[in-house]
Amino acid sequence: MKKLTISATLLISFMAAEAQQKNTIAYPETKKGSQVDEYFSTKVEDPYRWLENDRADDTREWVVAENKVTNAYLDKIPFRDAIKKRLTELWNYEKFTAPFKEGGYTYFYKNNGLQNQFILYRQKGTGAPEVFLDPNKFSADGTTSLQGIEFTKDGSLAACQLSEGGSDWRKVFVMDTKTMKIVDDTLRDVKFSGLSWLGNGGFYYSSYDKPKGSELSAKTEVHKLFYHKLGSKQTEDKLVFGGEKLQRRYIGGGVTEDQKYLVISAANATYGNELYLQDLSKPDAPIIPIVTGFDNEHSLAYSDGKLLYIETNLDAPNHKLIRVDAANPTPANWKTLIGETEFPLTVSSCGKKIFAHYLKDAVTEVVQYDAEGKKEHVIKLPGVGTASGFGGKMTEMETYYTFTSYVYPPTIFKYDIKTGASSVYKKSNVKFNPEGYESKQVFYTSADGTKVPMIITSKKGLKMDGKNPTMLYGYGGFNISLTPSFSVSNIAFLENGGIYCVANLRGGGEYGDKWHNAGTKMNKQNVFNDFIAAAEYLIKEKYTSKDYLAISGGSNGGLLVGACLTQRPDLFKVCFPAVGVLDMLRYNKFTAGAGWAYDYGTAEDNKEMFSYLFKYSPVHNVKEGTCYPATMVMTGDHDDRVVPAHSFKFAAALQAAQKCSNPVLIRIETKAGHGAGKPTDMVIAEQADKWAFMLWNMGLTYKAVTK
Repeated sequence: MKKLTISATLLISFMAAEAQQKNTIAYPETKKGSQVDEYFSTKVEDPYRWLENDRADDTREWVVAENKVTNAYLDKIPFRDAIKKRLTELWNYEKFTAPFKEGGYTYFYKNNGLQNQFILYRQKGTGAPEVFLDPNKFSADGTTSLQGIEFTKDGSLAACQLSEGGSDWRKVFVMDTKTMKIVDDTLRDVKFSGLSWLGNGGFYYSSYDKPKGSELSAKTEVHKLFYHKLGSKQTEDKLVFGGEKLQRRYIGGGVTEDQKYLVISAANATYGNELYLQDLSKPDAPIIPIVTGFDNEHSLAYSDGKLLYIETNLDAPNHKLIRVDAANPTPANWKTLIGETEFPLTVSSCGKKIFAHYLKDAVTEVVQYDAEGKKEHVIKLPGVGTASGFGGKMTEMETYYTFTSYVYPPTIFKYDIKTGASSVYKKSNVKFNPEGYESKQVFYTSADGTKVPMIITSKKGLKMDGKNPTMLYGYGGFNISLTPSFSVSNIAFLENGGIYCVANLRGGGEYGDKWHNAGTKMNKQNVFNDFIAAAEYLIKEKYTSKDYLAISGGSNGGLLVGACLTQRPDLFKVCFPAVGVLDMLRYNKFTAGAGWAYDYGTAEDNKEMFSYLFKYSPVHNVKEGTCYPATMVMTGDHDDRVVPAHSFKFAAALQAAQKCSNPVLIRIETKAGHGAGKPTDMVIAEQADKWAFMLWNMGLTYKAVTK
């Protein structure tokens, strides 16, 4: 009889699967309260309401207990450390951002490889670069980050925003760029704000009154635009716009490059805004409206003397660029310079030129126009992917852009505005050979017949036998487009035979306002249907099967994953809802959540809207006795945008309802927020845990790759 042999890889895979089948987890006991709310005569139980109190001792104790269970589970995965080691190797290369010029210096951000935060450098001419600001010195653990910097026109002063633990609440300090010393008192409790200097005497910024309750979760609804005079106390700052007399949730103010005008944007939701204008050359000039109402979006792209260049979707769902005299700036006087096309448009400017960024099937095309709207150059990009940048001052004759795709590491190009020629400025040093990989776009059919694009990335020549571990990622909301971008984390997955897929769902901005609105309010189910159809397509075409398919998404994408795993628990093996909006009846009760109502609607709107939200709200659609996929809910304890209570309640409900042995864990990162400013070591640890959890629950292993 012939002796049977089995490879080490198959043996480890078999052992992993067997261990998973035998696995039982003792979850922390989560108490249930008796809270019941009534919406239009419908009673809705909310047994985990107590987890919304982020300052309560029992909530903190629950977080500690859940993390203990999660860490114990992850610690037992035999190849978790190997993945983390590989990710650390991959991350350890020199990284740069595109440079920008201020006051005779060229500034750029650089990370030597594994530094927790990028360092801001500057250099004069061809001289040696020097460190201007090192955020790694802000905190011992790297959790305090630089989240914005704005220079005066002459470059002599810089206002800097700091975030602690990933919070949206910021501190602002001012530096003298010559001495590199702080020259003003630190401003505190600044939120959702830009910084814009008026001369060297002070700057505009925005914030809310500090909440009376929890700074993490209390509602923030009345935004205010202030002017801070350098050397004065923050309590003396002048209210310029907003406040109780003109209530808006989101307000931003920016001074034009020539310092002639203050342009103010005011909004009550994440879609639709007003524009206002103040002539700064006239003392006490009134703030006048350019366009009011919230049915459309408008932003100043560029200004030149009395001429304002405004990007708008008024009567142009895919956006257009108009020009208007600042003396009579209302829509009746607008002149179209760059008209609407079939592709969504965004605009940037540099050197008195306009750069039109078009999105064609979720990939970038860029065209250069002069100030009269005459086409000058079609920028030749190095491939099919995403180009970002093409911005700068009116006096500059060169600009920079970054190009990337799923298999093209970010590369910085210098662009000559006069000739339209590009040249490589900084090439990525990441240890990745794109020749062995491919990224292709497919179109699949959703439930109602809509064609939806998806980009699939994998090794070349991968066998399509339905057994490839596959990660499907999506977002589908807030007019945000998912365009091709390179991920170091994905390399560790792809080189082990993984397939990475990104679906461009309705609700995003890939095809303009029509695509966005097809995934909002009572059309939201379209988004989930699109994602489910993507999964079914991957299975049908034998890229993978339900035993090897994982889904992932963050924020609104966390809602996407939560809704899909509760609607189709049979379709996925592993699920990662991250920092998700998961309680659709109460999302508007926290921080600035009420501003998301354009996309979601609210349970208080009317009976039909409540019923629609209630039908898909992940927290309210967990059904006892169901076998849910292996799930790791992910959040941060400092997330003050989508408060962690969403994730807490969802994880508690899933754990209580889970019928089978598939694990339901929650990974709660401490001193982390919604994602911005997360230190490198924290990112690597998080990504290693995701890949390890995914492969382990598919009964697979990880093959270590050497340098």
